[in-house]
Amino acid sequence: MAKILFLLFLLIPIGEIYVLLEVGNLIGVLPTVAMIVFTAASGAALIRFQGLSTLARVRRSLDQHQLPAMELLEAACLLVAGALLLTPGFITDSFGFILLIPPLRRSLITTVLSKGVLRSGFANQQSQQDRASGRVIEGEYIKKDS
Repeated sequence: MAKILFLLFLLIPIGEIYVLLEVGNLIGVLPTVAMIVFTAASGAALIRFQGLSTLARVRRSLDQHQLPAMELLEAACLLVAGALLLTPGFITDSFGFILLIPPLRRSLITTVLSKGVLRSGFANQQSQQDRASGRVIEGEYIKKDS
């Protein structure tokens, strides 16, 4: 994982510089800078709007006594999208705008969850510790309709 992150931190800036130079040569420096500022500003506005919408959905889920799991994962995606959009460059902006499209964002979340990428966190570590200590908790539950 560390090697992948190292490659990303190395290759993304190199790619961004290359694309910025090519676009700057094609359309000029000022239009290129204007495009970068425009994508950052429009991205920030879209993030704010979608973030408030997601927050409202989280509140609705909590009011209905439901776990807002998908909404919280979408909020995390919006956080990543915001960071990508505020990073100067066209490659990161492209990925940031992709995360702003709700059907694509939900599809990405569903795909990541189905692959089990997020499963290796705290819950998995905790269950390994419980097995190692010999502590097993068994139980049953009954769902009562309100």
